[in-house]
Amino acid sequence: MNKIERAKYIHKKLNKIYPKIPIPLNHKNKFELLVAVLLSAQCTDERVNQVTPLLFKKANNPLLMKKIPLNTIYKIIKPCGLGPKKSRAIYDLSRILITKFNGKVPEDFIELEKLPGVGHKTASVVMSQGFGHPAFPVDTHIHRLAQRWGLTSGKNVVETEKDLKNLFPKQSWNKLHLQIIYYGREYCSARACYGLECEICNTCYPRRKKPIKTIKA
Repeated sequence: MNKIERAKYIHKKLNKIYPKIPIPLNHKNKFELLVAVLLSAQCTDERVNQVTPLLFKKANNPLLMKKIPLNTIYKIIKPCGLGPKKSRAIYDLSRILITKFNGKVPEDFIELEKLPGVGHKTASVVMSQGFGHPAFPVDTHIHRLAQRWGLTSGKNVVETEKDLKNLFPKQSWNKLHLQIIYYGREYCSARACYGLECEICNTCYPRRKKPIKTIKA
């Protein structure tokens, strides 16, 4: 298979395995989604979903969040790791959303990425899952699988995102990035497969004998 053929096969296979895909982070509005994605940095979605109910019970919008003492936010979100940095970011972005955006999450990549604690990946998730705009958020897991599947030679998530966007139809991006994440967790994890065991790896590279060493993002 060449790269285009692999992409078509992978797209078809993932649609078969995951015809419907749930959004992994629980949320009820765009502000909750933004905060949940911010908390998910270097933390599992499962842990985030354990922490956010208590946080959102106290404040599910910027106005209420700004009224919570910073130390209270920190104590709640501490299990997610990077507590001081994340709690400060949540408090500060809440203040900015109130003063600059009338308490609403901006529907704009550039404005989102200006918010404290919000990088390109977080902004992409919010634009994709919150607003429905085509985006292809690439985390370390997608970066790893894209290399194992021969879809990119990118040295970082920025290059990988560009390669994947060029390979897959724009209308598939929002669903596909989640499908790849779920497949990676279930069949092709960081500490398993190594490009040799799962069905997609075997189909794309049936003659592969040596484990693939991926370039970390």
